[in-house]
Amino acid sequence: MRLFGRWIRLPQWVFDIAVLAVAGVHLWLVLAWDNQPAASFAVLGVAALVFRRRFPFPVLLVTLPAAALVGEKVASMFAVYCVADRAKRPWDALVAAGVLSAAFLAWNTSVLAAIIHEQIVFSPADALAWAFTGDIPLRSQLYYVVLAAVPAILGHMQHNRRSLADRLTEIEEAREHEQLLLTQQALAAERAQLAREMHDVVSHQVSLIAVQAGAMQVQARDEEARKGAAMIRRLSVTTLEELRHMVQVLRASGTRATELTPQPTLEELDALVDGSGIEAELRVERIVGLDPACQRAIYRTVQEALTNARKHAPGAAVTVAVAQRGGGAHVSVRNAPGSRPVLELPGSRHGLLGLRQRAELLGGTFAAGPTPEGGWEVRMWVPRVAER
Repeated sequence: MRLFGRWIRLPQWVFDIAVLAVAGVHLWLVLAWDNQPAASFAVLGVAALVFRRRFPFPVLLVTLPAAALVGEKVASMFAVYCVADRAKRPWDALVAAGVLSAAFLAWNTSVLAAIIHEQIVFSPADALAWAFTGDIPLRSQLYYVVLAAVPAILGHMQHNRRSLADRLTEIEEAREHEQLLLTQQALAAERAQLAREMHDVVSHQVSLIAVQAGAMQVQARDEEARKGAAMIRRLSVTTLEELRHMVQVLRASGTRATELTPQPTLEELDALVDGSGIEAELRVERIVGLDPACQRAIYRTVQEALTNARKHAPGAAVTVAVAQRGGGAHVSVRNAPGSRPVLELPGSRHGLLGLRQRAELLGGTFAAGPTPEGGWEVRMWVPRVAER
C-alpha cells in the first residue's frame, strides 16, 4: 500500500497492525471494563477488525453494538472505511454510513439506554421526540452524522482511485498492444516488399545464370569447361531453392513460424566442400547428439569460410576440421596464402559478424584472424545442445 502518494511504500501487514493498535489503545483509554455487556461488545468489535478486508460488512455489524451502547468510535469507523473501500455496489458506502450514524445517534440521544432501562418510548415518533426535544443540541447530532460519513467518503475515494488506476493500467496495456500490432504490421510490409524484390530481381538473375550455364555445358567442347558449367548450373539451382525458402519465410510474417527446410547438417559437408571449386581437405569426427541448430551453424561457418578463401586467397589449399571438444563441437577452417591474383568481388562484410552472432545465440564462441604463415583461420565452438 502507498502512503503519501508515491514516496513511501509499506507492506499491508504494517497498516493492519497500526489499525489494531489504534483501535486497541483507544478502547483501553475510554472503556469502563465493568460496564457489561458493552465492554465485551467493544472488545469483540476491535478483534473483528482482523477480518475487515475479507468480510467488511459483517465486521461492521459486529462493531455496531459497542457504538450504540458506549459510543465506541474507532473500530466502527475503520469498519465503515473498509466497507466503502471494498464496495461492490455504489450504495454500499451509503448504507454503511447510515447504520453507523444510527448507532451513534442512538448512543448520543440515549434512546437505546432508555429502551434497555424500560423507560417509556412507545413508538418511533416518541423516540424522535426523546432525541431532538431534550437537552441535546442539533449540532451534536450532526457531528455524529458527519463522524460516520467521513470514513465512508474516504473509503469511497480510495475505491475510485484504485478503479481509476486499474483502468489506466488497462489503457496503457491496450496502447502498448496497439503499438506492437502497428510495429508488426510495418515489419510485415517491409518483409513482404523484401520478398518481392528477392523474387523479382535475385531469382531472375540466378535463373539466367543457370540457363546460361546449361547452354555452356551443352555447347562446350572442352571437358574442363563442361565441368565448370555444370558446377555453375548446380550451384545456381541450389541457390534458387534456398532463395525460394527464404521468400516463404519472409512472406510468412505474422503466421506460424516457418522453418528453413531442408536444414543443412554435418552429413552435407562433403558435398559442400566438393562443390566449392577449391582444393580442400575435410576431416569430420562423429559427434553424437549435436543439436540441429549447432549443426547448421557449423555448416554455415564452413560455407562462409570457403567463400572467403575463394574470394580473398584464390588457389590456396584449405583444411576443414570438425571435432568434438569440451562438451560440444569445434570447427576450424584454415587456408594458406593465395597463389593467384585476387579478383575484386563485391562483399557486404557482414559474413563474419553473422557467424559471431550465430555462435553467441547458441552459447558458443567464435574467432577469426590471420595465421603465422600468412593465411586465414576461422574457428567456432558450439555446445552439444543450443542454449535457447
